[in-house]
Amino acid sequence: MILVWLKFIVCTVIIFFSGKRVAKYGDIIAEKTGLGGLWIGLVLVAVATSLPEIFTGVGSILFVGAPDLTVGNLFGANTYNLLNLVLLDFLYRGGPLLSAISAGQLLTAVLSLIPLLIAITGIFLYKFFPISFANISIFSFLILIIYLTSVRIIFQFEQGQQKILKELKKEEKEILKYEHISFKKASIFYGLSAAVIVGAGIWLSYIGRDLAEILRLNQNFIGSLFLGFATTLPEITVSVAALRLGAKELAVANMFGSNLFNIVIIFLNDALYQKAPIFTAISQQHIFTGFVVILMTSIVCVGLILKPKKKTRLGLSNYAIGLITVFILGAYINFISGNR
Repeated sequence: MILVWLKFIVCTVIIFFSGKRVAKYGDIIAEKTGLGGLWIGLVLVAVATSLPEIFTGVGSILFVGAPDLTVGNLFGANTYNLLNLVLLDFLYRGGPLLSAISAGQLLTAVLSLIPLLIAITGIFLYKFFPISFANISIFSFLILIIYLTSVRIIFQFEQGQQKILKELKKEEKEILKYEHISFKKASIFYGLSAAVIVGAGIWLSYIGRDLAEILRLNQNFIGSLFLGFATTLPEITVSVAALRLGAKELAVANMFGSNLFNIVIIFLNDALYQKAPIFTAISQQHIFTGFVVILMTSIVCVGLILKPKKKTRLGLSNYAIGLITVFILGAYINFISGNR
């Protein structure tokens, strides 16, 4: 048992440092290619820091044959991304963090719920509507379509927000100063760091299976709690670094962008799962975790709309305390229901 936990710790450390480097060199590539600051957070960095979720899923599907692990990991990672906003709020000294960011973040938060709702619906209703193409569920196709549509909507929205764009450009000038690093060097190191995460992600899927067997816990709980924590380390590492550099938009956009992208990974996993459409093999218990994500996202949306002016004596905003409460209750109920 000690050996398995040691493997988990080592794998977590590898993901932590490799994810940080992937995000850094992805940042450099974005600068060299002229991508905007918001796109660094929403698309490039979000996808880069979601590599652990992608390849943990690939490992769970192809090598372990445990689709519950990968879906639990994705839903669990989304709860951790939202919980990470608590840490960002605590570290931000200018007042409540959500009161200091742009309206575009609210749009992204709302859009991140749509593919999640489709995934929950697929888990609940697929046995009644077993429609698939090329052994891929219709719900997976809908998730992919909504993701691509959401990215386009966000891009169009940001184009019309000149004030936001100017602010992001100012943040870019402070953060993205990589004149001393060539595009070729950045691409090579990005690829190498990503390769390390690929290996660690596949290894993590085996570790998750072993933890489930040793602790006698179901794969949904292991995926949601342990794998979800490990695979979100790159997101929080990047966002904390961005916040310290003054790029609050990038810090928050990375979290919302990751949540939006994580669900589309279900489409990839469905394509790789050859036995049947993946929704036939997913536990109904994931629906509860999905609703925890919805509730936490709703709390964030309320914070973005109301924009509180002060923090509590704990150094946290009221919405941050709400996120902590929902996360803890969700994890507890998930644990109890998974071991009945």
